[in-house]
Amino acid sequence: MELHASTPEDANTARRFADEVRAELARQRRTFAELALALGTTPQTVGRRLNGDTPFNAIEMALAARFLGIGLPVLWERATAPQPEAVAS
Repeated sequence: MELHASTPEDANTARRFADEVRAELARQRRTFAELALALGTTPQTVGRRLNGDTPFNAIEMALAARFLGIGLPVLWERATAPQPEAVAS
């Protein structure tokens, strides 16, 4: 199971999940290479996941959450929380 980008909303959700994983990696000062090791893949594959080229599959999502020490439901909630509208100035 992957976060298929069959609709613009799905693509946005996949991107926001990747953004949240990337942000949490930064908060914890952990690297793509460390995450790749936890996922059993290469840093290049992790890079494609985190830059939005390829969505995370369900197993990768669960492993990433475990690696980060965050429950998958919490990570998912952060990624799918309503975003504040940009205010025009």
